[in-house]
Amino acid sequence: MKPSIVLVGRPNVGKSTLFNRLTRTRDALVANIPGLTRDRHYGHGKLGSKPYLVIDTGGFEPLAKEGIVHQMARQTEQAIDEADAVIFVVDGRSGVSALDKEIANRLRRAGRQVLVAVNKSEGMSHGVVIADFHELGLGEPLPISAAHGEGVRVLIELALQSFPEPAAEETSDDVVRVAIVGRPNVGKSTLINALLGEDRVIAFDQPGTTRDAIEVDFERGGRHYTLIDTAGLRRRGKVFETIEKFSVIKTLQAIEDAQVVILVLDARQDISDQDAHIGGFIRESGRALVVAVNKWDGLDAYIREQIKGALESQLSFIDFARFHYVSALQGQGLEQLMRSVDAAFRAATVDLPTPRLTRALIEAVARQAPPRSGLFRPKLRYAHQGGRNPPLIVIHGNALDKVPDSYRRYLEHTFREVFKLQGTPLQIQFNVTSNPFVDKPPPEQNRRKPKPPDKVKPPAKSTPARVGGGRPGSRPKAPARRG
Repeated sequence: MKPSIVLVGRPNVGKSTLFNRLTRTRDALVANIPGLTRDRHYGHGKLGSKPYLVIDTGGFEPLAKEGIVHQMARQTEQAIDEADAVIFVVDGRSGVSALDKEIANRLRRAGRQVLVAVNKSEGMSHGVVIADFHELGLGEPLPISAAHGEGVRVLIELALQSFPEPAAEETSDDVVRVAIVGRPNVGKSTLINALLGEDRVIAFDQPGTTRDAIEVDFERGGRHYTLIDTAGLRRRGKVFETIEKFSVIKTLQAIEDAQVVILVLDARQDISDQDAHIGGFIRESGRALVVAVNKWDGLDAYIREQIKGALESQLSFIDFARFHYVSALQGQGLEQLMRSVDAAFRAATVDLPTPRLTRALIEAVARQAPPRSGLFRPKLRYAHQGGRNPPLIVIHGNALDKVPDSYRRYLEHTFREVFKLQGTPLQIQFNVTSNPFVDKPPPEQNRRKPKPPDKVKPPAKSTPARVGGGRPGSRPKAPARRG
């Protein structure tokens, strides 16, 4: 079991910068804005042969009683309770604050190993910068610079020294990465909490609550998953704040890094162009897709039929995905939703044997041949798999650049039915077979050597022709006289 180290501190002291330094990533959003991080953010680090789990938290205000700050404090409290060690990050340039003292009192009661990391101490005398923080009563403060890496190795060595080196863990390649995306306030965080059975991420009735892409590992039915909670995607014209622009980038990266995407829609709002844009980006990224229509509880039969009709007409371009009508708040429909996630993952990573692909292609052409293009009809010879996630089928033949898009869709539909590829986009690539002898000079051994020009023979000596014929050397006969 890896030891878990939690980063705790008031807002804007550099916890996320230290998180990125310890995990050697840029997973956590970093900006000079207090309160940027809100949920717990997990990452993996390693010091020599010792791996560890590091947890970033939002700005901690233990005495907050309501609002989003209270929800952030609850997340930090849960992280402290499950931690093996706590790194209390403080700001060396602003000194000890009243909030630092409140956090120290809370950590003292937690009964965990606590290290005080005095951040932003680069260029300052270490004795001077740590002097004020002795009054926190949590041991010797350690001066560090998360941005420059100064003192970070010593800090993590002290945090891990009391833990034995863990046994090697078996790594599994079967972990399914599932990104939860959608517009703001459609219930993405509530859906994750319902799947986990705990308040793992902040779910608040306010658009833009989630800012970062939060990864959560969990197990369900013997299968391991990594759920990625993302920020809501607004229309481009409504994204003004720097924080929100960062959040959009992280969400798009989460879609591309995932293996399956759950697109969450709000059944109590009309299907918007933004929903279609998000679905289009998922399709272009080649990710397997499951659609969860949330807040389905409490709607009458007529409204439900209207919603299904609107979904069918406006999102027809993602008809390969399964649609589920769920209630994250009530926990309804989640079992079927996860079964579709498993099916979409299998379809996206399936192996397609070349003989079966070629037989399916020949049968499809026998049912409906491609239309003629001028004097010629495209000829499809054989097919093989060219990639996975999404599945790529490569078809070889002649004049395939003349195959229309309608016939390409026909082949896609045929392959999807034959191989049960529900839940994943399918890509078809045509490779035109060219004549290898076109514009190619013949080999040397087959070239005919040009004949040398014939020698001109000298003209033979000839005797003058004799009038009247006769043998050579005879005198010519005199012409006969007429009476």
